[in-house]
Amino acid sequence: MTFKLFIQAILKFLLGVVLVGVLVFLPAGSLAFFNGWLFMAILFVPMFFAGIVMMIKSPSLLASRLNAKEKQREQSVVVKLSGLMFISGFVLAGLDFRFGWFPLPRGVIYGAAAVFLAAYLLYAEVLRENVYLSRTIEVKEGQRVIDTGLYGIVRHPMYSATLLLFLSMPLVLGSLFAFIIFLAYPFIIAARIKHEEAFLERELSGYIEYKERVKYRLIPFIW
Repeated sequence: MTFKLFIQAILKFLLGVVLVGVLVFLPAGSLAFFNGWLFMAILFVPMFFAGIVMMIKSPSLLASRLNAKEKQREQSVVVKLSGLMFISGFVLAGLDFRFGWFPLPRGVIYGAAAVFLAAYLLYAEVLRENVYLSRTIEVKEGQRVIDTGLYGIVRHPMYSATLLLFLSMPLVLGSLFAFIIFLAYPFIIAARIKHEEAFLERELSGYIEYKERVKYRLIPFIW
């Protein structure tokens, strides 16, 4: 662990808290937005402790997770579309609360929060299984194909976890309209996976054979 990495991680974490808070609460026009606070809690509290664990046990993994700058044009477009989806969805959720367009039942909100936390645990398990994970598409020196655990079920378990995370977010925020916006994510991530697999076939030894062994990309028995 280095002091520079620590500062970088803390600054990015605080920036994320401020940015999400502004996107959610400013359109809501009030800090009395319970769903907003619930969402912030289940998003950032586990993230904070996960960051501490990575900083202590695997600083290199934390450093790679903090690097979000895509070098490939196709993936840069995917990242920008995802950012647009988040901004639009969060703002719409805040407006939904302000104007009371279509409030969701508490049961749906708490159920979505449970799904979100379960997906967080799934995401943490993926990070434990694959020390090569990065937020950008790349192959690191000495990298090998991971084909055990969750990687023996689907080829992209991290994206499976994010699918659950992102589709539950707008429901935690209590907004059906924001959920409709977030339905763009499966299509966005499908485009990313298609390009990523073509890259890995070229650059990662054994990946073609891995694809033959593990048939499903994202959801078992479906795709």
